Order: sequence, then structure tokens, then C-alpha cells
Amino acid sequence: MNTIDATEIVEKMSNQKINYDRVLHKMIQSWEKEAVRPRILIHSCCPPCSTYTLEFLTQHADVTIFFSNSNIHPKSEYQRRVLVQEKFINDFNAATGNRVNLIIDDYKPNEFIQLMQQKELTEEPEGGQRCTACFNMRLDLAAKEAVERGYDYFGSALTISPKKNSQLINQIGMDIQKIYNTHYLPSDFKKNSGYQRSIELCKEYDVYRQCYCGCVFAAKQQGCDLKTINKEAKAYVKEHQAQTTEA
Repeated sequence: MNTIDATEIVEKMSNQKINYDRVLHKMIQSWEKEAVRPRILIHSCCPPCSTYTLEFLTQHADVTIFFSNSNIHPKSEYQRRVLVQEKFINDFNAATGNRVNLIIDDYKPNEFIQLMQQKELTEEPEGGQRCTACFNMRLDLAAKEAVERGYDYFGSALTISPKKNSQLINQIGMDIQKIYNTHYLPSDFKKNSGYQRSIELCKEYDVYRQCYCGCVFAAKQQGCDLKTINKEAKAYVKEHQAQTTEA
């Protein structure tokens, strides 16, 4: 299969703000013309963001979710989100007949904390340079994984959130693809009512929607009650382990 370098499409839009949703649809049109279903590795920042992303992309490609989020704090919350991600994919596959796979990356929170401290980004506001560094870290890991496993494209569900800068995320992805022998999949999944659909799908599949993106710095800035979050997350994980044991 001939993979498409999105750079060629983007360069034709150089005199205007890049519509990455339009870029994605142009790529999909090419796949349909060639009658191919590419293999795509999609980084999932959280289960809710993966909902509509999967509903949309699985119509056109074979998708694997890459859960790589060492930014999430505390560990119990990370464990809860992993379990919710796994459950949603299983439920989605059962309901739709798809065969979405899940790859869970190693959890290395100390590496994330050290990176933010080294770059002196711990006090950055939400949406600032700390988030940029976090996007870079996770998209870089997704690109490496895509290369190692032979995927045609790598991308991220991050662009479904109206609180995330999709222009920035796509620029980072486009830059990272130049480093690795792989292709980035541009997106703006919140377009076409994608974000609203993700809310509907969370209700439909009973997907837990967290109150903060993940990192301890943002959680504190937003006034999140981390003690309560930790307590609830531990209880969820314990309940899941008990159900698994009984099964």
C-alpha cells in the first residue's frame, strides 16, 4: 500500500490556516479510491477521547489504540483509566464487530516529572509550554511504536478535545514524522460534532469522564481534590480486580 505523506496536502494550504480535518478526509478519499484499509496506531490520551475517534476511523482503517500516558497522576488514577480504556474497546468491538487492539505502554511517571522539572515547566499554565512538551513526549513514543510494529500511520485522539490546541498537536505530529520512517495522520476529531458525539458515546458505553487531563501540576492548578480522586480510583481498581478473580 502506498502511504500518503500529509505534508504534500498541507503544503498546498500554506497560504491559509490549515484545516487538518480536511487533510484527513482527503487522505481517506485516497484510501477509498485505492480500496485499501491502512493500519493506524492512535495514541489515546484518555478513554473518552478514544470513543468518537474509534467510531469514525474504524469505518476506514484497522485501528490499534496506544495508551501511553505517563503524565497521569496518581498511579491509581492511571490504573483506573487503563481499565476503562480496555473495557470500552472490548464493549465497542462487541457492539460493532470491529477488532480494535490495545497496546498499553509502560507507566514511567518519574520520567515525565523529571522532564518537566528539567525544562522548568512545572508552573506553566494549562495549555502552555508544559502541555507542548507533554504532547511531544507522547507523540514521539507513538511514532516509535508505529515504526517498531510496522503501522502505516500514527496519530492521536488528543485533537478531539476543544481544550487542546489541535493546530499545535498536528504541527508536532508533522514534525515528528520527519524523524522516523513513518507517516503522521493529521486530524481534528472535534470537528463535525465529534466532541459532542464523544459525550454521547461515553453515556452509551458508560465511560468514566475524568475531571482533569492527567498531570499533577494541572490538577493542582485546577483545584482538583486528588485525595478523593485517589480514593475513588483505588476503589474502582479493587472492584475490578475482585470481579476478575471471581470470573
